[in-house]
Amino acid sequence: MNKKLAATALSMSLSAAAPTFAEDTKRANMAQPLTIADIRAVSPALGKYSQTILLDEIWKRPGMSPRDRSVVTIAALIARGQTIEMPFYFELALDNGVTAGELSEIITHLAFYAGFPQATAAVAVAKNVFAARGITADQLPPENPELLPINQAAEDSRAKSVAESVGPISQGVVDYTAMLFQDVWQRPGLAPRDRSLVTVASLITNGQSAQVGFHLNKAMDNGLTATEASELLTTLAFYAGWPNVFSAVPVAKDVIENRPS
Repeated sequence: MNKKLAATALSMSLSAAAPTFAEDTKRANMAQPLTIADIRAVSPALGKYSQTILLDEIWKRPGMSPRDRSVVTIAALIARGQTIEMPFYFELALDNGVTAGELSEIITHLAFYAGFPQATAAVAVAKNVFAARGITADQLPPENPELLPINQAAEDSRAKSVAESVGPISQGVVDYTAMLFQDVWQRPGLAPRDRSLVTVASLITNGQSAQVGFHLNKAMDNGLTATEASELLTTLAFYAGWPNVFSAVPVAKDVIENRPS
């Protein structure tokens, strides 16, 4: 964890990392960033736990790189629409090695897993972070890149399952799910492992444990290790809450224990 995190951090998110967001008076509907002093003024205990447990321990744990922990955290914030914390954690993610293009793709990806309004809220924050760093649209993944090659056997199996389970109720969902997996998932601006990591983090954050098994298996097929899956859960306990993580633990346990060794 870098010095900026240790000095100004706070799980409930800090203004120092992105002053342009605080200065954007045109977005009056967005809550203003808080400082650590603000948190301690309302809840000294929360300030203590944020500093001594979350920042001084969780972010320094081995088993998951700071970059990946940033990916998990920003996925949780976007999934929940937590714009107050986004400026700091978007800045931290960029400092930890997440590229602007990857952050752009994470936002796009989560439009489909958390909803377009949540992605749009993230865009409003990222716009100011990118502007402050001189990041322009021509440095980001294009609208229509050459897609990654698809695993046709896996896609055929997925498509058959969705057609059988969802088709009788909503053919539209079937059709757009095909677009999601054949287009969005194949965009090269975010590695398949990272797309899986983002997806699992968002599902757990929003309490969607029914889909965690499929996507955690996909994540591990794409290179996520059991240790990293464990740390994903540990991180999300703080950013998504214990109930959501406890709901996901039995699913994760089943996936990990039944993976071929």
